[in-house]
Amino acid sequence: MSSLIFVQLLLLGLKFINTTTDSWRHCTDLLPLDLLSFVLERDTSKLVPGVHMRVAGRVKGVHFSRPHTSMSFPSSQLLPNCDVFPKEFSIIVTLKVTHSATMRNEYIFSLMVPKSVEKRAEEKSDRNYNGDNLESNEKMGISGEEQKGEQKKVKLDEERGRIILGLKFSRKCLHFLFKGHGEVVEHCLFRGTQLADNQWHTLVLTVGNHVKLTVDCNSPVEIIPPKPFPPDLSIRGSRFHIGSRGGWKGLFSGLLRQLVLVPGSDATDQICPSSNPQLAALSVPPLLLDLPAVGRESNSHLTSYGTEEPVSVGLARSCSKLQKGKLWFNPLRKGLYLCDGNMWVTVLEDHKRLDYLMEHQILTTSSETHDVEVFQVPGLGLMAAMAHRSKASGSAVYLWTQSGFKPYQNITTHEALVWRHFKMGKKIFLVVSNSGRGPDTRFNKDSETDSSVIYKWSKKIKKFVRFQSLQTFCARDWEAFSIDHQTYLAVANHRKGNNNHTIDSVIYKWNELTKSFEVHQMLRTSGAYDWEFFTVGPYHFLVVANAFDGVTTSVDSVIYVWVNGSFQVFQTIKTFCATDWEMFQIGRRVFLVVANGHRLHGNGPSRYAINSTIYELDMGGQLFVRFQDIVTYSAVDWEFFSLGEEHFLVVANSFNGESYSLNSILYRWQGYEGFVPVHWLPTIGCSDWEFFSFNGDSYLIYSSAKAPLSKVFKLKTY
Repeated sequence: MSSLIFVQLLLLGLKFINTTTDSWRHCTDLLPLDLLSFVLERDTSKLVPGVHMRVAGRVKGVHFSRPHTSMSFPSSQLLPNCDVFPKEFSIIVTLKVTHSATMRNEYIFSLMVPKSVEKRAEEKSDRNYNGDNLESNEKMGISGEEQKGEQKKVKLDEERGRIILGLKFSRKCLHFLFKGHGEVVEHCLFRGTQLADNQWHTLVLTVGNHVKLTVDCNSPVEIIPPKPFPPDLSIRGSRFHIGSRGGWKGLFSGLLRQLVLVPGSDATDQICPSSNPQLAALSVPPLLLDLPAVGRESNSHLTSYGTEEPVSVGLARSCSKLQKGKLWFNPLRKGLYLCDGNMWVTVLEDHKRLDYLMEHQILTTSSETHDVEVFQVPGLGLMAAMAHRSKASGSAVYLWTQSGFKPYQNITTHEALVWRHFKMGKKIFLVVSNSGRGPDTRFNKDSETDSSVIYKWSKKIKKFVRFQSLQTFCARDWEAFSIDHQTYLAVANHRKGNNNHTIDSVIYKWNELTKSFEVHQMLRTSGAYDWEFFTVGPYHFLVVANAFDGVTTSVDSVIYVWVNGSFQVFQTIKTFCATDWEMFQIGRRVFLVVANGHRLHGNGPSRYAINSTIYELDMGGQLFVRFQDIVTYSAVDWEFFSLGEEHFLVVANSFNGESYSLNSILYRWQGYEGFVPVHWLPTIGCSDWEFFSFNGDSYLIYSSAKAPLSKVFKLKTY
C-alpha cells in the first residue's frame, strides 16, 4: 500500500510531500505554482519600490521600473525538498510588450545561481564552450552573424554558470534557455511570435521531449532541442527572479499579469480553449483581478489609460444583454457600475457603513423552515426557496417584490432540509434534500433511503420542473461547484436509519452524454451536516462539517483538496457537532469559520454554549490555524457579507439548552481585534441566514426551524 500523501499549501502554490522523500526528489507531482502571487502583496500600498500596477485596455498588470530584492526568492521556498528541476513542466505567461522592447534582451523570469557560486562555474563553462554549441544553433535555424552575436552574449554571462533556466525576449524572438551538461546554456528560439504589438497575449510553454509554444490558444509551434532538457538539472542554492535576471540589464519593460509554473504536465488543456484566449487564465494574483478604477490615479502606483466604454449618468438605468459592458454613474449613490448583461456590478461606490437593522418583513410560512436559498432568475428577478419541514404543505419558492417576498410556486417535498441553487451555462437548477419518505418507490424499497430531487427552470412556463432524482440518506446539504468546466454536486448524507452515522457522502458529476448527474466519488463522513466548496488561486477545496459518529459529537471535520480528478485529505480539524462551514476572504487573508452545535459524549449531558471557531490560512505553516473563538448557542449557520469596506459575520444561534427564543448576533470585523458583536437580533429556532442586495439596498433573511415564520431585516447604512 502506497504511503500517505499529505497535501500542503505554500502561498497559493501547493506542494506534495511523501513520507518517502527520495521518490519525490524530481518534484514532478507538484500542483501549479503561482510565481507572481508569491511576490506580490494584495494591498497595493505595499507594492515595493520599482514595482507598479498599470492598466491597459481595462486589464491590470505589473510593471517593473527597476529591480528589487523582493522580486527574487530562493527556489527552495517554492520547490521545497527538490534538488533538481522537474524534467517536464509548463510555464503560463500573460503579458503585454511594447514595440520599443523588440531590440532588447528582457527576461520574463530567470532561475539563477548567486554570484558567489558563479566563479566555480566559470572555469567549467569555458572548458565546455566549443563548436558543439555552434552546430546546435544551426540545427535550430540560427546562422551567420546573428548566431555569432547570440553566442557571444550567451558566453559573457549565461553560459558562465549563472543562469539555470529563463524565458526572455530578444530581437522579436522568444527564447527559452536552460543549462545543459557542461554548464552550456541551451536555447530554444521561437521566431515570428508577434508578441511585441502592444496587445495582451497568453503563452503556454511546455517542456518535455519537445519544447512547445502555444500563443493565445492558437496552433502550437514545436521545437526539437538539439539536446533534451536534462532530467538532473540541479537547482541547489538557486534563486528565482521575476521580471529580470537579477539586475538592471535584462529588466522586463512590459506588463506582466500571470506567471505560473505547472510541474509534470502540459497545461495547455487547462486554459484552452478560452472565450478570451489573449487573457486565458489559470492563476492571476488577486491584486490584478479587481476591475480597475476608470480615469483615476492613486498613491498605489495605479495608472489608468482610460476606458473605451461610454459612461451614462442618471438615477436609474436598465441592464440587459444590449447594455453589456456599459458603465453607469449614479450621482445619488456616488457609484460607478458595470452592466454584466444581467445586472449592474459595482465598480466604485461611496463607502457604506452599517447603522442599524430594521425589521422589513415577517413572512408567514406554511411550516417550520430548515433552510432558505436566495438566488436570481434572469428576466424574472430575485427568488427565495424555503425548505419546509411539513410533508403536507410542501416547500415554497418566493419572488421578491417592492414590499417583500411573495409566494410564487409550491413544490412537493417530504420533510425538506435544504435547497441549493446552481447554474450550468444558461440553465438554472434547484436541488432539494428530502429526509422523509416520498412516493418515489425507486429509492424507497429500503426504509433507510430517501429520494432527493433536482428541479430545472423552465423558461416556457416560468416554473421549476422535476428533472432528476438521486438516492440520499437524510441529506443535510447540497453543494454545487465547477472544476475545469465540469459541474459537480456534493451531498452530505447524514445517517442511515437512526443510528448509522458513519456512511458515505457522494460527489456527483454531470454527464453531458446522459444529461444526468452520476456518482463520481464517495467520501466517508460522520453525520455530515454541510459541505463548503472554495478556491484559493487555482486550487479547489471542499470541507465537510461532521457532526456525530454515533457516540460523540467530538469528531474531526475534514478539508479536502482536488488532486488529479478527485478529492484527497488536506487537513482535519476537531469540531463539536459541526453544522456549517463558511469560507470568506478579507484582502488576501483566507478564513474558514465553523458552527459548532453542542458537546455530547455517550449518555452524558449536552453542552450548547460552546465556542465556534474562525480559522485562518497560515501561508507559512501551510494549514488552517485557529484565529478566534466566539461563544455560540447551538450554532447552525454562519453568513459572511461586506458593506463597502466593512465586513460582517452573522451567526444562527438556535438553542441554549432551555429555549429556542434567543438572540442571533451580528459581528463586525475590527482588524487585529477580529470580529466583535455589534447587533443582537431576536430569533426563534434560527436555522439559516442569507444576505442579499436589491436595487442598491441590502437585506438579511432568516428561517426558523421552530416556528412557521421567516423574517427579513433591512440594513440601514449611512
